[in-house]
Amino acid sequence: MNIDPVALTASLIQCPSVTPADEGAIPLLQKTLEDKGFTCNRPDRGGILNLHARFGTKGPVFGFNGHTDVVPTGEGWSMDPFSGDISDGKIWGRGAADMKSGVAAFVAAATSFVEENSDFDGSIVIMITGDEEADATDGTVAILDWMRETGETIDACLVGEPTCPERMGDMMKIGRRGSLTAKFTAQGIQGHSAYPHRANNPIPPLVSFLNRLARWKLDNGTDHFDPSTLAITTIDVGNQATNVIPEQANATVNIRFNDSHSGASLIETMQTWMDETAEETGVTFSMQTKISGESFITEPGSLSETVSEAVKSETGLSPELSTTGGTSDARFICHVCPVVEFGLVGKTLHKVDEHVEVADIETLTRVYRKVLESWFSQTQ
Repeated sequence: MNIDPVALTASLIQCPSVTPADEGAIPLLQKTLEDKGFTCNRPDRGGILNLHARFGTKGPVFGFNGHTDVVPTGEGWSMDPFSGDISDGKIWGRGAADMKSGVAAFVAAATSFVEENSDFDGSIVIMITGDEEADATDGTVAILDWMRETGETIDACLVGEPTCPERMGDMMKIGRRGSLTAKFTAQGIQGHSAYPHRANNPIPPLVSFLNRLARWKLDNGTDHFDPSTLAITTIDVGNQATNVIPEQANATVNIRFNDSHSGASLIETMQTWMDETAEETGVTFSMQTKISGESFITEPGSLSETVSEAVKSETGLSPELSTTGGTSDARFICHVCPVVEFGLVGKTLHKVDEHVEVADIETLTRVYRKVLESWFSQTQ
């Protein structure tokens, strides 16, 4: 009997797996897949539950990737955010869009495929983590580390993140921009505001430096990417006194960058400008950086064509090949094999009253099933 992806979505939503908690989501999927003949391993790390499930012992290997952790619910829901209720043709709850429905869809598609094609030449791997919404250091990365250590391989991968902005089938991701956060500290000399010559105010040099960053035109975009962007996200002084020049000022910027740059090249440029400002003003600058992911691209080819054709077959739409949006775990998988992302409409992800159309979950399951049929027929 085939797995009902909508019922599985509801069961997963009912696990209140606010990152990094699991609350039964990974064990539920492990049992579901083991009952269908998949061999499951648990590359848990750092208190995070992870699942690697495989059907088959030979290549080629097609993989699915997704996560069961969700962001906090926030306030103002019109129903229990972990109810998984179905009404008005929609399923409601935290994770409905991002991305328990996607996980349920590829689990249902993969299990139905192997039940009806048990002797197919190849293997299917399903990778599911409970650490995508937070630091993502012990999730998909831990699974890939375990695969490398145990000799497990994968030849292509489809990540089930919600990718469609308006209609089911209108967009898939073939890459993502990189993300870099930089925190700056300008250290001056505190003093009385009536005697500014006896102090060294760090605020004007920091503002001057930030203005240079704000006016920085990083690039004009590339073949597959929009222009890179830089946003100043906060400026903090914390000075409660009106007659005191503070000794320190802080600011943070976030850069979403395309394949014209690397995280290292952006840091180098900011360091140079920071040093120049320090030399001109006598204010000491320091910088802390975090690269959440480098930009990557899976050039249009057999994998994206296979997914596009499956999407068009089930939705009537040819999905736009996009690199927009934030980061995803595809940024880790791209170092192992070609990877693309396709999933549901993401209008309500991370919002109050998150929901998706029940019919879209069923359509997504058919898309994934068709991808498997097509991909394995091409690789024989």
